[in-house]
Amino acid sequence: MFANRQYAYWMSIILGLLLSGCAQQNYAPLPTVASVDLSRYTGDWYEVALIPNRFQKMCIAETQANYSVDGDVIRVRNRCKTVEGKMEEANGIAKIVPQSGNAKLRVSFFRPFYGDYWILALDPEYQWVLVGEPSRKYGWILSRTPELDGAKVQLILDRAEVLGYKRDDFHLSVSSKP
Repeated sequence: MFANRQYAYWMSIILGLLLSGCAQQNYAPLPTVASVDLSRYTGDWYEVALIPNRFQKMCIAETQANYSVDGDVIRVRNRCKTVEGKMEEANGIAKIVPQSGNAKLRVSFFRPFYGDYWILALDPEYQWVLVGEPSRKYGWILSRTPELDGAKVQLILDRAEVLGYKRDDFHLSVSSKP
């Protein structure tokens, strides 16, 4: 049963990336931040809010990401707690889109398929980030801590709305303080 669940998990990630990365539709322009200092961006991030998606449906709490630079790629490790109480993990890579100031990445958990990961808003101190992609079907608010002040979350959602996201599409994530 575990093998089937793990297979379904990986297939849902693949499908999600295929759908977001291979779409040939035209979307309204989606501006990113001007530049990202990767040495400050790497490390641990906690999901504070997201637009629910198929490739994370098994995650019920404690969704985290870790990014580390490894040569010309960024290593990505995503983890979350499942309904069974187990931590599920997915490992991938990200490549920087040229001339994007490091604000646009192409992420893959199953090469050769990649999805967009665009940094749309970033705290000057690198304490929170709004991540999305051109179709606006996927979006995340990440923080360096498991929880983020509610007023700050509302300001980030305000920015997402200005960028063409539907505020009500975002759902707060369940976290546990370390």
